[in-house]
Amino acid sequence: MSQLFQPITLRGLTLPNRIVIAPMCEFSAVNGNATDWHVIHLGHLALSGAGLLIIEATGVEPRGRISRECLGLYNDENEEALGRVLRIVRKYSAMPIGLQLGHAGRKASVLNPTAGRRFGHAPIEEGGWQPIGPSPLPWAEGWPIPREMTKTDMQEVIAGFVDATRRCARLGIDLIEIHGAHGYLMSSFLSPIANQRTDEYGGSLENRMRFPLEIYDAVRAAWPEDRPLGVRFNGTDWDERGINTEEAVAFGKELARRGCDYADMSSGGNGFATIPNAPGYQVPFATAVKEGTGMATMAVGLIREATHAESIVASGHADMVAIGRGILNDPRWPWHAAEELGVQIEVPRPYVRAASRKTVVNSYAR
Repeated sequence: MSQLFQPITLRGLTLPNRIVIAPMCEFSAVNGNATDWHVIHLGHLALSGAGLLIIEATGVEPRGRISRECLGLYNDENEEALGRVLRIVRKYSAMPIGLQLGHAGRKASVLNPTAGRRFGHAPIEEGGWQPIGPSPLPWAEGWPIPREMTKTDMQEVIAGFVDATRRCARLGIDLIEIHGAHGYLMSSFLSPIANQRTDEYGGSLENRMRFPLEIYDAVRAAWPEDRPLGVRFNGTDWDERGINTEEAVAFGKELARRGCDYADMSSGGNGFATIPNAPGYQVPFATAVKEGTGMATMAVGLIREATHAESIVASGHADMVAIGRGILNDPRWPWHAAEELGVQIEVPRPYVRAASRKTVVNSYAR
């Protein structure tokens, strides 16, 4: 019996299988608003048979977006636009839908990488803005120096997370994932590469965890008790100056103590580092946090083969597997995984004749 296709319950939400569609930036929003592209993108992924779909990193304030073309959820117009997309998608799919809330911090205001431009910071004259961060240290050479955050800035960011969380609740989002990885704001506070503060938010690991945990606590308090809340964070910065797996486990313990429902383990992003990109290269971080905290974990990173995903879950290395680029390449990845692993899977009625193994259901009802 396939373990990848066994259900898993996170608080009041039961996922039909362990396959998660990872949040992936689409750089297709206008003023933070979801567009028709999001209807197409999320719509076809919601018909894939995965257990959960997580919407891309969504900024909790305008300056928290990764690019000006990224989603936001900081005003009524954003909420209305995303609500329209969700109404259309849910008309045809009962798949649980989560959303990744985040703040890009010192890595905000990038040029749209899908527009054929070089990777870099968008200048003010092209709609960019000055980023903020824990310390006045640019993310990379040639990038702007971020403004060091004051405690007032921190409270404004926390208020943004709370407001976006309440908007998620109104929209009927099933799960929230807080983005605490990849060198974005929470990640930069955790990492001594980016955080060189001398107050109670810098220095020791306890201090560096303080602001990320304040964000988590505020989101959890604003989020309905029965809906799950997870955090994506780094297992390593791949740099001896940065966070390591031991510190990641310690952060995971603090999250677990607060009732966090799962950890989505990633790595890197606080600077340029040599990363051993190979299938499953981040799985050991999910395993370490799972074993060190007892919390459910999600593994992500170049997992493309069904047998590989199955082995990760079956061996207990992680509880869920997130598929990103692999499912963009093959939007029916869960179908094909089910076929390969000998599992029946629910498919939309109009697509039944395309599936070689299927359970016919009316997936239009939510």
